[in-house]
Amino acid sequence: MASAIQKITLSSSRDIPFNRLVLSQANVRRVKAGQSIAELAADIARRGLLQSLNVRRVLDADGAETGTFEVPAGGRRFHALELLVRQKKLNKTAPVPCVVREAGSPILAEDDSLAENVQRVSLHPLDQFRAFRTLLEKGLSEEEIAAAFFVPVTVVRQRLRLMTVSEKLLAVYAEDGMRLDQVIAFSISDDHARQEQIWEILSGSHNREPYLIRRMLTEKTVRASDARIRFVGLAAYVASGGHVMRDLFEADDGGWLNDPALLDRLVMDKLESAAAEIRAEGWKWVETALSFPWGHTRTFDEIEGRPVAITEDDLARLEALRVEQEEIEAEYAQADEYPDEIDARLGEIEQAIESLETRPVIYDPAEMARAGTFVSLDSDGTLLVARGFVRPEDMPTDPDDDAVSTDAGGEGADDADPEDTGADAVSSQVVTEDDEPEDEDGLKPLPDRLVTELTAWRTLALRDAFAGNPHVALTEFLHTLCLVLFHDTYDGACLQAGVRTVSFPVQGPDLAGSVPAHQVQARDEAWKADLPTGEDALWIWLDRLDNDSRLALLAHCLSHGVNALHEKVHPYGAVSPRTIERRIVRADRLAAALHLDPVEAGWTPTVDNYLGRVTKARILQAVREGRGEQTAQMIAHLKKPDMAREAERLLDGSGWLPEALRTGSPSLANQSDNVRGDNAAEASFAETHVAAE
Repeated sequence: MASAIQKITLSSSRDIPFNRLVLSQANVRRVKAGQSIAELAADIARRGLLQSLNVRRVLDADGAETGTFEVPAGGRRFHALELLVRQKKLNKTAPVPCVVREAGSPILAEDDSLAENVQRVSLHPLDQFRAFRTLLEKGLSEEEIAAAFFVPVTVVRQRLRLMTVSEKLLAVYAEDGMRLDQVIAFSISDDHARQEQIWEILSGSHNREPYLIRRMLTEKTVRASDARIRFVGLAAYVASGGHVMRDLFEADDGGWLNDPALLDRLVMDKLESAAAEIRAEGWKWVETALSFPWGHTRTFDEIEGRPVAITEDDLARLEALRVEQEEIEAEYAQADEYPDEIDARLGEIEQAIESLETRPVIYDPAEMARAGTFVSLDSDGTLLVARGFVRPEDMPTDPDDDAVSTDAGGEGADDADPEDTGADAVSSQVVTEDDEPEDEDGLKPLPDRLVTELTAWRTLALRDAFAGNPHVALTEFLHTLCLVLFHDTYDGACLQAGVRTVSFPVQGPDLAGSVPAHQVQARDEAWKADLPTGEDALWIWLDRLDNDSRLALLAHCLSHGVNALHEKVHPYGAVSPRTIERRIVRADRLAAALHLDPVEAGWTPTVDNYLGRVTKARILQAVREGRGEQTAQMIAHLKKPDMAREAERLLDGSGWLPEALRTGSPSLANQSDNVRGDNAAEASFAETHVAAE
């Protein structure tokens, strides 16, 4: 027979005169936070007390009641009532509704105080928006709503702006599938169909940042040279009803497409079609996106594929091509240059040889069943397919690793992606920098995010240059090691010589397709193809490698630790402003030693990566520095979107760079040149010490 469930008894409530209440020392709240006492008092004066106080009887030394009650939970309401009494707005004997905890309760007063504070759940911003909308519909103005809830009127307007967002997207937000700053970004347009299309495109991508949402929503025209149109073809766009605008008076690079939504749909359809074919190969999953951020596979494992053996026919053709190539080169060995037809034939031969030598790769079907493929668009408009990646949850588990993996303080914890960990969800109620009204005329400092993106680009370019200069790489490596070993200086290094790859949690839209990104990726894949897989085999291979190759590999490995990032400093974060400042100074020295020129490395100012994201004053400053005052005045009258587009055209080829990409300390480059001589002795010295490490 089942035993009866014991029923709980709730504490009784009663009205107690305010002058019989005293604040308990058991109240755990010590630090002021949130709404002030004055604001709470004003709210109580307007609508009354919404929540009772939690009180306990005060007993004398003999255990008898004194008629006084202490307040362990509800201290802020007590202080607000106290303020109203001092302001003569409340009688000191006014009855206050209280919940009275029985004497001798096993529940401590501190327990009640802590529970009341930690068990309180903040209102979801979407509920806040709906409540504001209801008040607005019942006749309150935005200013009256702001005054009633002690929030700036801009917060009320931001929440009410969510009315322009599709209900489908709001439902995603309500289920924590989207952050508040992303929802706010969608509110820039009231085109629900376009909002939902963009979310569908971005939902499969790792990059769903608000700036990208705004850029896609405000994109009105697309250049015909854009990678997307090269991917689907102009004819397909026109055949689908798209229109192309042409400038008949100036070179327009093929014109502009005025229907980005149609173009995006065509691109995604073609990507999905390609993904369906690749999925049929047997992969567990296939992810598609317009682009994936640089380094997005760093948490994935990779399976090894096996190149398909070359056939006898292809082998004979390859040999014939090589013979023909050698005969042509021998015949024209004394010529200053090849005749045009011979030069063209050599190009065809090289292309044919490369095609035959680049063998398709096949994978083990059993491994394919737990791995997947990324399908996206390359910067040149071709299909980009990356096969053989294994998600962390699909990696084979080793019981011995479980204990290690549960160590939250282990290596890599600092690199956790805020989006992956959900940390951003906690900050979803914070108004981000993207929400700040723009000062069109002020030359205010660049947004932290933009500076971080620019320095991410510079960091990657530095890595590329660093890896191509073993002398400087070795010098910086030794410099970092000497500071740690002989001066106990551990922070502020621009080279993390551990070596652990520095990730880019914040990056611009042009980073993944940049020249340095392709260079670094190609170098990485070339080394990966050469390295033996077994640990012993790798050691023997490294030991027998010639010195130049060893130095080149060392420089490549060290390049992954280059960190020239500007980061937004958080009050309780691990990185201080001084660390960032020192890191940038040392990165400047490194850039000067490497003669880093971001223009030569492929960076140009565009609407997306700079001009569309700064004030008009900044745009004019860029044109003034790049093309002169007279040119800047030519666009000074334009609205910001038009000004940004014109500035992109005017600055093309000017070599202009924002401050975050410029390199200081040019004298160091000369000094570096002067000391650069015979590398053999230094290389031998360095190798000895690296080996000792």
